[in-house]
Formats: sequence, structure tokens, C-alpha cells
Amino acid sequence: MIQLNTFTTASAWLARHASAFIIAIALVTFLCPQLFEWVRGTTQTVILGLIMLTMGLTLTTEDFLVVARRPLDIFIGASAQFLIMPLVAWTLVKVFHLEPALALGILLVGSCPGGVSSNIMSFLCKGDVAFSVGMTCTSTLLAPVMTPLLLQLTAGEIIEIDAVGMFLNILLVTILPVGLGCLLNYRYAHHPSFPTLQGLMPGCSVICLACIVGGVVSTVHDDLLARGLALFLWTFAVVICHNGLGYLLGWNAGRLAGFSVAKKRTLSIEVGMQNAGLATVLAGTFFAAQPLAVLPCAISCAWHSISGTLLAGWFMLRERRSREVID
Repeated sequence: MIQLNTFTTASAWLARHASAFIIAIALVTFLCPQLFEWVRGTTQTVILGLIMLTMGLTLTTEDFLVVARRPLDIFIGASAQFLIMPLVAWTLVKVFHLEPALALGILLVGSCPGGVSSNIMSFLCKGDVAFSVGMTCTSTLLAPVMTPLLLQLTAGEIIEIDAVGMFLNILLVTILPVGLGCLLNYRYAHHPSFPTLQGLMPGCSVICLACIVGGVVSTVHDDLLARGLALFLWTFAVVICHNGLGYLLGWNAGRLAGFSVAKKRTLSIEVGMQNAGLATVLAGTFFAAQPLAVLPCAISCAWHSISGTLLAGWFMLRERRSREVID
């Protein structure tokens, strides 16, 4: 029991410091790229599947009922998710004149569903957590169709998109693991040790994501050395713009829809934070001939966690200041 409590505490610590942990892994891997050379191909796919399994293990029947009870909210949220981020990505590709490989990466991030950690950020900023979970579930379920379709529309002129293969791959690495996790949750939710297992899931998810980022850094290590810091900074600037505009436009979409403050915060976070881990795996699987395509995806993995935490903190700071003015 003591060991399990220790692991649960460590899991919670990793969840709170996910950004720092992922960045640390990326830096260590850049210095010692051989550490994560094993994270390739099938191994990378399995690791993403484990991340999605951890998501499924924390979902309950009530989470899915939100979709049925609030169809208009979920429709508006999913529409904003799959319209704003691909369009912003496409615009940035044109504005920054990105080379094909980097363009593929940012377009892929923009075409993916919302990230799992967005639910945590919504909780931290006192957003509408039920709405957040409902949006994440919906966008993940739609991803096998929407991600290949959007990528075909935005990146079809750059490279031939294997839409069918991508559809099957997303089914394999997202829907099946999430479904298995939900089934296990439904079957064993009342088992005394199941809450402990759920407590371990955040830390497992962070470790798995860090492994994916480490694998990407290992893959692009030589290209980064050859082309210097400028390539990284240029790509980082695009990722920041994509993510930041997602937050801003997501908030304004909520305002146009007449959402409450809590729902606007959630929509902002849900739109801005993408499942960059899925984008990374898809880039490595379908764009192996363009290794730099994974670079925007890997940067997004780390940056979205950092920016999401900062945005949640800013929302809470504004709320405290508003209360002080009223008092």
C-alpha cells in the first residue's frame, strides 16, 4: 500500500510538472540522442495507444451523457475545433512561407482533435469541466474521419495523403484504446483498487508523452545540428502563433455563441490545445520521407502544456482581480 501511495503521489507530481518534465527529456535527448532511438514506428504507436488508454480509464458513462444532454454546446465546440485550427495552420503556412516538411507538421497538428490535458486546464481555471470532457470525447471520436479529411484539404497539394490508411491508424491508436479504457472503467469502477489505478494514469500519460517527444528529438537531432538554431526558432514561432490564435479565436467563438465565462474559458483551451502526440505519431508513420514534419508536432507537445498552464493561471488571476474590484 505504501508503494502504491508513493506511485500515486509521483503520478500527481508529474501531472503538475508535465511541461518541465517533457522539456527536460527533450534537452537530455538532444545531448544524448541514442537514449530514445528505440521510440520508432510500432513502438511509438503503442505508446500513443497507452496514452489514449489512460484517457479511457478516467472516462465514465456520465462523461458521454454530456454529449447527449448538451448537443448544441458540443456541436459549437467541435465545429470551432475543426474549423479554427486547420484554417489558422493553413494561413500560417502561407504567411511564414514554410518549407513542405514543416508545413506538413503544423497542418497535421491543426487537423488533430483536442488534447487530453485540456480537461485538466479547464479544471484549474474553473471552466466548464463537463463541457471540456464532452468536447474532448467528441473530437476524438470524430478524428478518424475529420483529421484525414482536413489534411487532404489543407496539405493535399504538398504531398499525397493516404486518407484510408490514416483513418485506420487513428482508429487503432485512439478509438480502440479509449474504448477499452472505458469498458474497463465501466466493468471495474466499483473495485476497491480501481481508484488507485486511475490515480496512476496522469503520471503514465506524461511519461508516455515524454517518450514520444524524446523519440522525435532523436529523429530530428542531426537535421537540427545541420541547420542550426534558426530552424528551431522559426518553427517555434509558428507553433506559438498557431496555439495562441487558437486560444484567442476559441474565446471569441464562445462569445459569439453567447457562452458563459466558464464555457468561454473551456472553449478557448479546447480549441487551442491539440493532441500533438497523435500528430507526432501520424507524422512519423505517414511522412517518414519528410523527417522534419515531426518537429512542429514535438514542439507543440511541450508548448501546449506550458501555454495551457499559463492561460489557466491568467484566467484565475483575472477572476481574482475582478473580485477585488467588486469587494
